[in-house]
Amino acid sequence: MSDANLSDPNLIVVLGATASGKTKLAVQLAKRCSGEIISADSRQVYRGLDIGSGKDLDEYDGVPYHLIDVVDPGYEFSVYDYQRRFLDVFMMLSANGVMPVLAGGTGLYLDAVLKGYHFVEAPQNVELRAELSGLKSEVLVDRLLQLQPKQHNTTDTDNRDRLMRAIEIALAEKSANVDREPYPTITPFIIGIHWDRAKLRERITLRLKQRLDNGLIEETQGLHDAGLSWEVLDFFGLEYRYVGQFLQEKINRNDLFQKLNAEIHRFAKKQDTWFRRMERKGAQIHWVEGEGDPFKQATRLMV
Repeated sequence: MSDANLSDPNLIVVLGATASGKTKLAVQLAKRCSGEIISADSRQVYRGLDIGSGKDLDEYDGVPYHLIDVVDPGYEFSVYDYQRRFLDVFMMLSANGVMPVLAGGTGLYLDAVLKGYHFVEAPQNVELRAELSGLKSEVLVDRLLQLQPKQHNTTDTDNRDRLMRAIEIALAEKSANVDREPYPTITPFIIGIHWDRAKLRERITLRLKQRLDNGLIEETQGLHDAGLSWEVLDFFGLEYRYVGQFLQEKINRNDLFQKLNAEIHRFAKKQDTWFRRMERKGAQIHWVEGEGDPFKQATRLMV
């Protein structure tokens, strides 16, 4: 894969279900084009969530990576935060002539980047809320409709709290649109890793056994001991949710493995469904077979 082969796309994307081998392929491609990796994983942004989120940093083999370990677990990292940070890294790498290689399986993050979702930061406006709280619901509805005549979510007009929040966001959007910066042109070359379902199930099960043997339970206990509640750990995904239940003695070790394994299999199916929906909505995904040599297949596709 020569530099000439990468002259059109300005972003390489490697996507696939959990345990599909995304990191390995992304590292191989980044090495070949002297690129750097940008993670698209909603949990790997958090420091301390290492084994459960599958950071596997040893796989990077010296290739620079971004958007891993960027915030502490107490921070509510949103898709807005991700898109903003991605754009900062993307623009920096592009300006330096470095090919970004986006790798991950969080479909919402991928969509936010590739489709250029327009997000607006709308913090709570205390003065506005004080003003709105004294108005009747009918007046609030009229005010919202003046700001956004086309209301797709009727629940915003049925509940006063949601109604005030909707007005708050609508005003923030109106203000942001005045000085809205154009979204950078992103021309991606998207590579998806496909596995036979039975084979992927085997890989998921083996990886879970390895993570449990290599300290997932101890990592979860350590996070709790450091001040993260069981409820917060539950928010961080399947591994921390079920290990947390085990540590609270709500389930035994066998149930931990069996239930968690089944849930990860279901999650992988949901990821695949998301990627197929991306295709139906216009994303061109070049699929390579995980059982073969994904790197060789990918480089041939990119010629």
